[in-house]
Amino acid sequence: MTKKAQKDDQIKRIVIIGGVAGGMSAATRLRRLDASAEIIVLERSAYVSYANCGLPYYVGGLIDSEDEITLQTPESLYKRFRLDVKINHKAVDVDTSRKLVSYQNIATGETGELSYDKLIISTGAKPVHPDILGYHRVHTLRTVEDATRLLKSLEETPKTAVVIGAGFIGLEITENLINQGLEVHLIEATDQVLPPLDAEMAILIQDELEKNGVNVMTNSFVKEVTDNGIILSDGTEITADIAVGAIGVRPDNELAKKIGLQLGPTGGIAVDEYNLTSDKDIYAVGDVVEKMDAVTTEPSFIALANVANRHGRRVADHICGLPLRYSPSLGTAIVRIFTLTAASVGLSEKKLISHNIDYKAIHIHPYNHATYYPGATVLTMKLLFSPTTKSILGAQIIGEQGADKRIDVIATAMTGDLTADKLADLELAYAPPFSSAKDPVNMLGYIAENILNGECNVLNVKELEEAMSNGWMLLDVRTRSEFRRGSIESAINIPVDELRERLNEIPQGKKIVVYCEVGLRGHTATTLLQELGYIVRNLDGGYRTYVFHQKATKPSEAI
Repeated sequence: MTKKAQKDDQIKRIVIIGGVAGGMSAATRLRRLDASAEIIVLERSAYVSYANCGLPYYVGGLIDSEDEITLQTPESLYKRFRLDVKINHKAVDVDTSRKLVSYQNIATGETGELSYDKLIISTGAKPVHPDILGYHRVHTLRTVEDATRLLKSLEETPKTAVVIGAGFIGLEITENLINQGLEVHLIEATDQVLPPLDAEMAILIQDELEKNGVNVMTNSFVKEVTDNGIILSDGTEITADIAVGAIGVRPDNELAKKIGLQLGPTGGIAVDEYNLTSDKDIYAVGDVVEKMDAVTTEPSFIALANVANRHGRRVADHICGLPLRYSPSLGTAIVRIFTLTAASVGLSEKKLISHNIDYKAIHIHPYNHATYYPGATVLTMKLLFSPTTKSILGAQIIGEQGADKRIDVIATAMTGDLTADKLADLELAYAPPFSSAKDPVNMLGYIAENILNGECNVLNVKELEEAMSNGWMLLDVRTRSEFRRGSIESAINIPVDELRERLNEIPQGKKIVVYCEVGLRGHTATTLLQELGYIVRNLDGGYRTYVFHQKATKPSEAI
C-alpha cells in the first residue's frame, strides 16, 4: 500500500521521546527531509543511539569498549544533524490539549516543558519483572547502564550464574557468561528452550547448550531469588553468585496510558498505517507499538530493532508528506548459540495450531554447501505453508553455517508474496563453497511442489502413532547398517535399492509408511510404490526428524 500525505508547513518543532532505534531513526530521517524544523529528543538514559542488541556481547567481552556500542553522542548528533538531544531527561507527562511535554532531568531534578507541533513516542520495551520474592536482586540487560552493572558484578570474579528465561536474550546472555568462565544454570518455565521455535527444532539448541556445559532446566519455576541463588517451586535450591533475568519484555506504555492514548490487546500503543496514535498529533514507533502480524493479520507484540528503525523512517516520511508503504511484521529473528545458529520467520507450528490455521509442514536436513567441498555442515530446516493458498506461513532453520542466508531468502519470499512451490524457481547464487546446485531453499520448494501437486503424500511424525495403530506397515528403506544403528519400533528394513526385487515382502493392500534418514530415499520409494498401486506415505524429515521429535516430546523414549 502506498499513500501520500500532505506536508504541513506549519510544523516547526518535533519532540521525540526516546533516543534509541526508532526515535533516533525518526530524528535523523526528519533532518534529512527538513533542514529547518526544530527536532528535540528526550532520552532518559545517559546514552543515545546505542546498540542494545550488542549488550550481551559487550558483557561477554567480544565487544571491548563501550564506545563500540554507543554509536552516537548528543554532541556528534548536534554537529552532524543539528539535533537537540537531551540525555538523562525523562518525559513525565503530556498535555495533549495544549501540546506540551513535561520532563525532568534525572541527574539534576530540574523540570521543564516543551511545546510541540508533532510528538513521537519511542519509549521501547521494558524487562518483565515477575512477582517473585527477591527478584530485585536479579540483573536485567536492556540498557548500557544495565550492562555496566553486570560487568561490575563480573569483576568480583563470580564462579556461578543463573539465567532465568531461555528465549533469544537469555540464550545470548548464557553463552556470553560461559565465555566469561562462569558455570551457568539456565531456567525455563516452559517445556523447551527458545519457545518461539517448535519443540523438535529447539531440542537441537538444548543439546548444544548442554554440550557446552550449561545446566538446562525446563518446566522449572523460580519461587524466590536469594542472596545465594534461587529456589524453585519444587524446593530445589541452586547456588549462584549472579542471577540474570531474561523472561521477556513488554511495551513501556506507562506514559501512553497516563495521557490516554489507545492501547491494543497486547499492551502496545495502537497505531494506524502511518504509525499515528489515537491522537492526530502523536506518533508512536518501535517496541512500544503494537504491530500487525503479517501471517495472521492480527495485532501482535514484536520487539525487533529493524522494525523500530523502519517505523522511525516511515513516521518521518509521513510528517514530511512523502508516499508511504505499509508493512506488517514477519517477526524475523536469529540467534547464535555457541557453534549453532537458530533463525525463524513467520509463525511456528504451535502458533498456527493455536490460531486454527490449516498448514503443511516440511522438514529437511541438507548440507549448507556441496558435500564434496571441504567443511560442509548440516542444516535442519522446517517450512510451514498453506495447502490451499500455497502461501508460506513460517520457517525455522538451525545449523552451523548458512542458516542466516536461507532465512533471509524465505523472509524475502514471504514479503514478495511468493508461494511455497515458487521457492523451487529461485535462481540463487551457486558455487561449491557456498551452496549446492539445488540450494536447500530450492529443496523446500521442490518438496512443497510435490505435496501440492499430489506427487508425494507426506505423513508427519505426529500422525505416525495413529497410522501405526490403524495397521499401517512401517518400511525403513535405509541400508542395513543404518537400520542396525537405530530404527523406529516395528519397522521392517528393505533398502531402497532392493525394493523392486523384494516387493513380495510387502503384502498387497497394505497401507505403508516409508522412511529413510532424512526423506530423500523415502520419496524415491514412495513414488515407486504409488506407481505400483500401494497406498503409501513418506515420513516427513525421515528418521532424523523422528528422533528429534521423540527427544523433545518423550525424552524417556528418545533413541
